[in-house]
Amino acid sequence: MIDCAIRLTRLLDTPQDIPFLAPMIVREIYYRLLIGEQGEAVRQIATSGSNMQRIAEVIKLIKADFTKPLRVEDLALQANMSPSSFHRHFKEVTSMSPLQYQKQLRLLKARHLMLAENADATHTAYQVGYESPSQFSREYSRMFGAPPMKDIERLRIA
Repeated sequence: MIDCAIRLTRLLDTPQDIPFLAPMIVREIYYRLLIGEQGEAVRQIATSGSNMQRIAEVIKLIKADFTKPLRVEDLALQANMSPSSFHRHFKEVTSMSPLQYQKQLRLLKARHLMLAENADATHTAYQVGYESPSQFSREYSRMFGAPPMKDIERLRIA
């Protein structure tokens, strides 16, 4: 795989070769992915209507509306699965529950907002979908190891 990526990147040195060689290298990458250790997972993702593809579609929805309250039953319905099956498949793909996934998205976005836009923690908590600034602060501290403003100060110094 690394060799393929290197060859593909080296094509940037000879742009005239890209239309001819890039498609073959990309095809080789697909081949290596399919025959590799994760081949079954890759096939699942590419197969229309597969469990992994349905979970991937739900993940897109969660990312698009991560500030809104989440009901696993609604997501399961969207994926055309029972709630228990959906939860199991979601965890197989992401290594976390749908609620944990949403929480992680919210906290990562919050960190970005406070760092890039100098937003305060309370305003940011509401902006990313938390109803309680204290709950936001607790969960933020759990994920990043420090309360929001202390973490942001530490990141700015580093």
